[in-house]
Amino acid sequence: MDLILWRHAIAVDADEGLDDLKRPLTEEGEDQAKEMAGWLKRHLPRNTRILTSPALRTRQTVLRLTKTDYRVVNELAPNATPDTLLRVVNWPLSEEPVLVVGHQPTLGEVAQKLLGMQMGCSIKKGAVWWLHHRVRDGKGQVILKAVQNPRML
Repeated sequence: MDLILWRHAIAVDADEGLDDLKRPLTEEGEDQAKEMAGWLKRHLPRNTRILTSPALRTRQTVLRLTKTDYRVVNELAPNATPDTLLRVVNWPLSEEPVLVVGHQPTLGEVAQKLLGMQMGCSIKKGAVWWLHHRVRDGKGQVILKAVQNPRML
């Protein structure tokens, strides 16, 4: 199974008085989302299932990739637990790749858990971490296939 974690691009700061779920992307965030979406369009398998948090900033991020082929999942809202995300995507049993557009700290905690990291893990705004689960010699393994930052494309 492939699990692609895409953190939403740069959004308006939370301290500007907006409800957290209604914070939009900044102009820089729109550019980040566009850059990363271009990379994803070249690399995602056609049968990738796309799931996003209900937050405006995640929906605006995913709209740079697709206008219709995604599903808003309330369980992926800010502060979702790693276990909730893994349950929603059916890790590691899903037969199709899954792209999740979400938030810190959840995405970093998922990467940390799956990769067996001892220290905390933070995924930069707009970045993608692509994880792959396989079985070798009867044992499950997680491979980090790619890490992309929009500023490095």
